[in-house]
This record gives sequence, structure tokens and C-alpha cells, in this order.
Amino acid sequence: MPTIFTHAAIPLLTGAALGQKRISRRLLATAAIAAMLPDADVLGFRFHIPYASAFGHRGAMHSLAFGLVVALLAMLWHRHLHTRAVRAFVCVAIAALSHPLLDMLTDGGQGVALAWPWSTDRWFFPWQPIHVSPIGARFFSARSLPVIGSELLWVWLPVGLLALAIWFWCKRRDDGSTQQPAAPPPSWS
Repeated sequence: MPTIFTHAAIPLLTGAALGQKRISRRLLATAAIAAMLPDADVLGFRFHIPYASAFGHRGAMHSLAFGLVVALLAMLWHRHLHTRAVRAFVCVAIAALSHPLLDMLTDGGQGVALAWPWSTDRWFFPWQPIHVSPIGARFFSARSLPVIGSELLWVWLPVGLLALAIWFWCKRRDDGSTQQPAAPPPSWS
């Protein structure tokens, strides 16, 4: 799995680029939490839930179904998030679903149960450029340096460039919509 910080990068960078006018702070915080939430399944290790179990790490909480349920909950709470229902759903769905997709790009673990509850098969993408992050305190070891490097290259850089493009697009669009129309030419008649 990428680090928990990298999972939050997608909604935080793109949400910040869109600006508070489009993405409220509450919605942005909810999206960041939704992007990190699937990794709460590591608590299953404490309860002796096997990794390969449907409820183990990268199991049910990493599925498309789980991401859509989280997005539906955000849609129901849209007023508390200071946004419209559709915007809450889309923003949180993208954030929540980015998590398993990023995990499928890592080079370790047992894959992601993306189609749970219909299938317990676990998948990776054919291309896995992101080094898997150590879980727990092992993250704060020398082993995490190549992980951070691969995340910077394969997640932070592309998402940062996308966020910059979004920011420029929004700025250009906002500047164009706030300009006053040109005054008509004087009438000489």
C-alpha cells in the first residue's frame, strides 16, 4: 500500500486546486478521510483476521462497493459538508476509489479485492511502479525511503501537475466569468 499520506494527496491536492468556492473545507476533509479509510482494515491484524480473508487487509474495505457506500453516506450528509449532494457523492467516490486503485499499483501484498462481495479474487495492475509501504512502526525505518521516492515520482508528481492544471483552468475560467463586458462603442448619431 502507499503511505496513508499519499492516499490523502489525491483529494487534498485536487480539492485545493478547485478552491473553497467549489469544494468546501468539510467536503475536502471528508474526501481525505475517505481516501485513507480503507486502511483501517489493518486493525484486523490485532483481531487475528487473516490477511487473505475477505475482511483482511485489502479485502472488503478496498472494494468498489465499500467506496460507493462511503460516497452514498457523504451524499446523504451533503448539507453538513456544505455542498450539493451530487458534488459530495462524486468527490468522495473519487477519493475513496482512488485508494484501492493506488494499492493495485504497488509491488507487494496479496492484491486488492476490488469486486467484493461478488468475488474475493485479489488483483494488481500489470504495471506496479509503487513500492509497498511497511505497516506500522516499520514505516519509520530506512526501508521507507525507496517507498517515499516511488510515491513522489508516481503519485505526488502526476497529481501535483494535474492539480496545477486544474488550478490554472479554474483561475482562467473564474477570471473570464468575473470580467465586465466591454462597454458598447459610443453612438455617433
